[in-house]
Amino acid sequence: MEVRELAQQIGLPYLETLPDPSPPRDLVRGDFDRIVGSWGRQSQTIPFGEKDGTVLVATADPLNLAPIDQLRICYERPVSVVATSSDEITKAINTIRTALMSDRSSSLSDSEGGSDDADSALKIDVTDAEDDDAPIIRYVNAIIFKANTERASDVHIEPYEDAVKVRFRVDGELHDIATEDRGFQAAITSRVKIMAGMNIAEKRLPQDGRIGIKIAGREVDLRVSTIPTQFGERIVMRLLDKTATVLDLEQIGIEGKNLETIERLIHKPNGIILVTGPTGSGKTTTLYSCLSRINTPNNNILTVEDPIEYQLSGIGQMQVNPKIGFTFASGLRAILRQDPDIVMVGEIRDGETAEIATQASLTGHLVLSTLHTNDASGAITRLIDLGIEPFLVSSSLLCAMAQRLVRKLCPNCKEEYSISDEELKELGVDPGLYKDRKAFRPGTKDCSVCNDIRYLGRVGIHEMLLITDDIRPLILQRVDSNALKTAAMKSYGFQTLRQDGLRKILSGITSVEEVMLVTHEDG
Repeated sequence: MEVRELAQQIGLPYLETLPDPSPPRDLVRGDFDRIVGSWGRQSQTIPFGEKDGTVLVATADPLNLAPIDQLRICYERPVSVVATSSDEITKAINTIRTALMSDRSSSLSDSEGGSDDADSALKIDVTDAEDDDAPIIRYVNAIIFKANTERASDVHIEPYEDAVKVRFRVDGELHDIATEDRGFQAAITSRVKIMAGMNIAEKRLPQDGRIGIKIAGREVDLRVSTIPTQFGERIVMRLLDKTATVLDLEQIGIEGKNLETIERLIHKPNGIILVTGPTGSGKTTTLYSCLSRINTPNNNILTVEDPIEYQLSGIGQMQVNPKIGFTFASGLRAILRQDPDIVMVGEIRDGETAEIATQASLTGHLVLSTLHTNDASGAITRLIDLGIEPFLVSSSLLCAMAQRLVRKLCPNCKEEYSISDEELKELGVDPGLYKDRKAFRPGTKDCSVCNDIRYLGRVGIHEMLLITDDIRPLILQRVDSNALKTAAMKSYGFQTLRQDGLRKILSGITSVEEVMLVTHEDG
């Protein structure tokens, strides 16, 4: 029986949506953290407010009176009960625990070495801090929980002369979250390093580590990096949600001719497909999206990655470990002895990996990988610089696709306007070709959806260099990347990153400022 029907039968009010929870925190036993954490999730009961001295309580299990009686005893006040869904209980718990973030900084003054508690190191549920945990443990857990709630990709903990700053990177932009007293820097650093399995005594050298945690029942991996700076160790934690769904090619922004081309190429029996761009431009996500399209029972797909960002069912994934000599090159060499049809290499970093990938493509394997270059045509120059002969590049490479991520305009507050001639010229196109000038830009009204950031989420813009019969002779001649790009425009209508960005501007997805920010002037 559903909660709504049960509530009606016993005469209990039912709320579809709980108001913003603001429960009283003055529990006699000091159990507020547990009440809005593990106890609340287990009992499906949560205090969500207060009115005229009465504690307002919501439950998704109206027949279980024990938790309600426990709250009445803890608060030593009358309680008023309403029924709601289990999802609303979980949502309220998460909202309350996010709000607790602002209280943790004042608790830090009570921390005296609690950061050495290693029992909470790996696979900790950061939403489940107990009241007897050291305040520093609860504070670090709260930072991680808030970062996940706000869709942050990275957490920065930065020591300065008189303060420690916490910043989140959300949709590619850094935002200040908290500023703590400089005296707490050592405790915060020690706690993070213990969780990541690092050497807390070594403060002079950079270190890398990983943390496996659970946030609201979901497994999240954190890649942790520390470096020594003038005022202490600087920490960056990258959040990787292992349970995140792999996006479709359309969802990541590949459309039109680019989509038709990549669909055709990923079904080729052999060759190399490269995705290029700077760090953090979504290259690996694009490769995962490609693999999900061709992940069928008749294909043996193997990958070697650093790290494994998503777990793909039906695909063999390996993670490199340079400490024991397991590199991209050695992993790729081992993969080729496993009778693969399709191989994904997380990144081509050196000549050895490039050479093995090239040979694999020439011996009947489809190879997908990434490369750090500014544009698609630069991938060819980069491969030659790594020692691959031009004739091998021209015969093995199918295409190089460059991409960038641009922020998407908030659908709630974006404003319509007519794009100007000057803006079109900046984007490198002839204004006379565009009669329909309808576009959108960041709005100015107050917006609770994006918290007045004006953007929500990101999408890719792409350019794709195909290795056609017109391009191969130029590769053999070692011409520069601009000549390759010009030839591709004449050969099949190659479109640059800015031109793809313009399509998304005119579709109302992003703004002129965003496209201009992440792309360079087309040569």
